[in-house]
Amino acid sequence: MTAAEHPTSQDPGSWRLFRGEGPPRQVTMPPAPPWRRFGERDTAGSGGTTAPGDPRPYLIGPTQRDIVNAALHLRRPLLVTGHPGTGKSSLAHAVAHELALGPVLRWPVNSRSTLAEALYHYDAVGRLRETNLRQHADDTAPGIGYFIRLGPLGTALVTAGRPRVLLVDELDKGDVDLPNDLLTVFEEGEFEIPELSRLPPGEDDVEVHSARGGDTVTVHRGVVRCQEFPVVVITSNGEREFPPAFLRRCLRLDLPDPDEQRLRAIVAAHLGAEALPRVDDLVRAFLARRAPGELATDQLLNAAFLRLGGVDLDADGLLEAVLHRLGGAL
Repeated sequence: MTAAEHPTSQDPGSWRLFRGEGPPRQVTMPPAPPWRRFGERDTAGSGGTTAPGDPRPYLIGPTQRDIVNAALHLRRPLLVTGHPGTGKSSLAHAVAHELALGPVLRWPVNSRSTLAEALYHYDAVGRLRETNLRQHADDTAPGIGYFIRLGPLGTALVTAGRPRVLLVDELDKGDVDLPNDLLTVFEEGEFEIPELSRLPPGEDDVEVHSARGGDTVTVHRGVVRCQEFPVVVITSNGEREFPPAFLRRCLRLDLPDPDEQRLRAIVAAHLGAEALPRVDDLVRAFLARRAPGELATDQLLNAAFLRLGGVDLDADGLLEAVLHRLGGAL
């Protein structure tokens, strides 16, 4: 995207879509930043990836790149740490895109997350309701597989052929026992669905739903066993430590805060090299304000995008609003 392609770049006042005047009026929404154009993503899988027709490079140093390659060769989970905005989650999408491994399977972890939800979900209530309805209608109810949907981890393990990329996002927000729970599945490469393993002889193979979309996969005797270990990218913001047994089985990758040269390369990759002269002062302001963990790279990209759209970032405290600190009370 060049400055000339932005509809508001010629009129500094036209960027104010909302005026706070009260009466409704029709406005034309300007193009979104490249990283916020959801319609250009591949929505076939959880998380989505950048459309193949609009790839943007993932900028990474040679040392960090080699650690990623080591994890790929060893079939070990990659534990990615770093301050917000250093590209931890984006790394999973970059690997999936460059290696043509399909859409990323994403499991966003929070304090209530359990291993079971990442493996599969059985809708027992829905099955009971459907059975009762079909009985009254003199019809045959769907099989049990219709009511089982694999989670992102379950789908990653059952995938045949080329591996899928699984993003376990912000594992440090989960329960303290969750990393150890994951260890068993990662080491054995399989898990059991008890509802299927208890089925009588003759029902050995059951079709179940995958994480997203209409795809189904076959589960034999209730056991999901991987043929090719998935590419697992685990992100952590360093909110707590992980057990030594878990750390021993992962490769650790710490993404540093980008220096000035890399910041400029990131701006050029997303907004075009011709944008750099117009946002040079913003890069310098970002570097002057940045302390470890207090500003994220996407904040600089947001400021640069607004500048290219004709916004005077030095006016009315807008620069302060865009480049706000990530830590501390609001």
